[in-house]
Amino acid sequence: MTHTTEPAPRAGRGKGLHRRKFLGGMLGAGLAATAAGGTAIAFLTDAGKQKAGAATTTLTIPDLLEGTTSDGTTTFTLEARTGTAEVISGVTSSTMGYNQSFLGPTMKWTRGDTVLLNITNSLGADTTVHFHGAHVPAKMDGGPQVAFADGKTWSPTFTVKDDAKTLWYHPHALGTTAEQAVHGLAGMIIVEDDSTTSAALPSDYGVDDIPIILQCLAADSSGDIKYNLTGYLSSGLSYPVLCNGTNVDDTTLSFTATKTRTRFRLLNASPSDIITVQRSDGGPMTQIATDQGYLAEAAEVTSIRLVAGARAEMVMDLSADVTLQAVVTTGWVRGGSGTYDFLTVTASGSDTPDSLPSTLNTIDRYDTSDFTARTITLGQSGTTMLINGSAGTSMSSMAMISTTLGSKEIWTIKNNTQLEHSFHLHDVPYQLISINGEDPTGVELGWYDTYEVVGGGSIEIAMEFTDFSDDTYMYMLHCHLLQHEDEGMMASLMVTES
Repeated sequence: MTHTTEPAPRAGRGKGLHRRKFLGGMLGAGLAATAAGGTAIAFLTDAGKQKAGAATTTLTIPDLLEGTTSDGTTTFTLEARTGTAEVISGVTSSTMGYNQSFLGPTMKWTRGDTVLLNITNSLGADTTVHFHGAHVPAKMDGGPQVAFADGKTWSPTFTVKDDAKTLWYHPHALGTTAEQAVHGLAGMIIVEDDSTTSAALPSDYGVDDIPIILQCLAADSSGDIKYNLTGYLSSGLSYPVLCNGTNVDDTTLSFTATKTRTRFRLLNASPSDIITVQRSDGGPMTQIATDQGYLAEAAEVTSIRLVAGARAEMVMDLSADVTLQAVVTTGWVRGGSGTYDFLTVTASGSDTPDSLPSTLNTIDRYDTSDFTARTITLGQSGTTMLINGSAGTSMSSMAMISTTLGSKEIWTIKNNTQLEHSFHLHDVPYQLISINGEDPTGVELGWYDTYEVVGGGSIEIAMEFTDFSDDTYMYMLHCHLLQHEDEGMMASLMVTES
């Protein structure tokens, strides 16, 4: 099974471009892809149009969910519910959200605090809530073992052990993750700490610390959001791109930066597509963090590439207006592709920020010479996706990795398919040791929990299992292309005391 994607346009290409739309079921021209099971699909592309005259819409900042603190525990209340929203402009779609119709509020956790989450399921189907990237006990991680039914409330509680970073939360029940997530069940988590680095960086939520949740979805003309292979092979689909829940196909959102230095927390909450963020003028951004926290030092970059599920943080010191673009690259069967403007940041700050710290974080690189080595193989059989030869469509059918508390391991993640995969590990962060045989450099030397594995490629990752063990509840390791996860590319991880 193969599929073809359009190469990512170079930075600075065409200010004011719409993203390209793929028109399903049209043969004879454009890009071709081969879907699971060998069905050949060809596409025509509608070249991006100028956005001249498009209405300006202010960037929506997700609400900050207020917790209540009593007896040393901060309690957050969430409800997974159904609703409606405009995913395609002017068309009403059936959606899902936390405490609202689509997406969810942002939670702030502080390292060392004890949190309790009361999460009620009002979806009419089983769900879970996974705290993606959080280092929490397996029983509190929100994996498929703790799925809870409609009308029930799940109440995980734990002490926050993570340093400052950007996490997110989303469903993780067996076979329904893609369906529930693409309909809107996603929200951001900001972890704060008392480090000198955190004190030196912008942290006023919604003012100079801005969440950016990007999604590339698939929907038909009636607004029905697609989430599986059958849906993606429908004809007449469009691929709306959303920023914080607002369709930006025809509108570039606006944000007025009242402080000179502004921090942006980037999340690719798409089910499968890769999103690269860049400036329309090709100018620099200063990346300060990857999935799992601060880099050792700030890095000047011209683009930030995020596979499905990945996060990054960057700052810009703004002396003039800047437009941010997203380059969308199809990650699964077919989907959106192209370059478009999604946010114009108006520079209005008059302050002069201090220099960024020369050191943001201390990252001791692993010496893996005495680490336990494993190979994790990503494979497929027709439309079924596999890890180590097993399809994880049920807890009993999953391959299981067993390790012990305190173990240090190096894994080779080998992609035996020609498909794009996004490898996510629950529980602990990992370092990249090699990427397709090459040593990591620059921002690749940071901490990750989600990373790209190209077709036929491999990555080596190293990690240490700390703090939590359990002989009943398991963590997950899987492809974060959500359709691949639902199709079986998921295995379990049991961390025991000994």
